[in-house]
Amino acid sequence: MPLTTPTLRTARLRLRPFTAADADGLFALHSNAEVMRYWDSPAWTEQARAERFLTMCRTMADEGSGVRLALDRASDGAFVGWCTLARWNPEYRSASLGYCLDKTAWGHGYATEAAHAVLRWAFDTLDLNRVQAEADTRNLASARVLEKVGFVREGTLREECVVNGEVSDTWVFGLLRREWQPPTGA
Repeated sequence: MPLTTPTLRTARLRLRPFTAADADGLFALHSNAEVMRYWDSPAWTEQARAERFLTMCRTMADEGSGVRLALDRASDGAFVGWCTLARWNPEYRSASLGYCLDKTAWGHGYATEAAHAVLRWAFDTLDLNRVQAEADTRNLASARVLEKVGFVREGTLREECVVNGEVSDTWVFGLLRREWQPPTGA
């Protein structure tokens, strides 16, 4: 069953479905080695990867397995990254949260703001009971974002993947509906 990709708004961001016009921004984001430092795939080296990414976004929504939302800064409309709710399982009422932001957007609270918006949608509209997230154990900034929005670190997957040729551990985080605390004033 298809999943309608929402448009969500926060005080400083607009979260929206991707369009073909986002290909250049996606390529710039994913070709930055520093942004991709803790990902389980290397930085992109060819523009065609952006087109495949956009196709995957449409397929994910069409198959009903999740949505990926482009993040635009409300003040100037600049593309700053994306946030996703993937592996949606309506039977188990669960999904996984992820995000990727441009280096220029780091340290401004955008990831936290976007995660809050997606989580509100996930718990209120999709009626989820659990959202999971994962982070490379070296990516302390991402772990802090998850903890700020209420996730609890549940465990470590030892040597779970290879990141840029280095064996890497992954932290697993979980957030349950009964623990979810939407930000006040949102």
